[in-house]
Amino acid sequence: MKKETIQKLNKAFESYAYEEDGIEYWLARELQELLGYTEWRNFLKIIEKAKSGCQSTGDKVSDHFVDVNKMVRIGSGAERQQDDIMLTRYACYLIAQNGDPKKEPIAFAQSYFAIQTRKQELLEERIKLNERIHARQKLAATETELSKTIFERGVDTRGFANIRSKGDWALFGGKNTNQMKRKLGVADSRPLADFLPTITITAKQLAAEITNFNVRKADINGEKKITTEHIKNNKDIRTLLGKNGIKPEDLPAEEDLKKLERRVRTADKKIAGNKLKGK
Repeated sequence: MKKETIQKLNKAFESYAYEEDGIEYWLARELQELLGYTEWRNFLKIIEKAKSGCQSTGDKVSDHFVDVNKMVRIGSGAERQQDDIMLTRYACYLIAQNGDPKKEPIAFAQSYFAIQTRKQELLEERIKLNERIHARQKLAATETELSKTIFERGVDTRGFANIRSKGDWALFGGKNTNQMKRKLGVADSRPLADFLPTITITAKQLAAEITNFNVRKADINGEKKITTEHIKNNKDIRTLLGKNGIKPEDLPAEEDLKKLERRVRTADKKIAGNKLKGK
């Protein structure tokens, strides 16, 4: 495909894009024109195939294909109602994949929407990763504060480790920290939280925050009493999760956060380097 053709098609596809509430979309009848389909009924067959593909991947069809009506002018100058469909980028990608790649507009669209969809996927992955990193940092900060509170009340480092492990025992339904490490395949030298999903990290952080608050408020002293308090709070959080169908001990391990953080730093340095080079 010639460079001039690519530039022309790219401009056309961008000019037909709409945006509403931060969501980019195209209208099916205009996409029909962009892709070179002359008959609406033939294009509808392609759309139906795309909907089936959407459903087979577990995505909700109505999130990507939205039926709408609009008024259009007819020859006499009057207006009539016309059916149309709002399409997300992903919907457009699926439609393009069901087209004939021998046609230049369809071949372009297959690559165009595939690249844009992948960019969004990468963005979503990055956001989820940042949420997990921030949750882990917040847990570390809360546990540091809790350790200070506990040490002020006559509990040493080993006692704090015991309290934290008992908290895990309550949160994970009878499995302490070491048992959960073995279950998830985490090395003894690594923190369990570095391999937990965001929801579990947040649960641990909230239980620790409540323990820290109550220990200070009620002036609780000694390892035994503080352990009892921490167990209670973790059990309460577990009950809340259970009401939403979540069992922390059954959630699979996530990728090592330390590795992910290094990967993000490397990617950021690469992007910064490319910007300096004008890429």
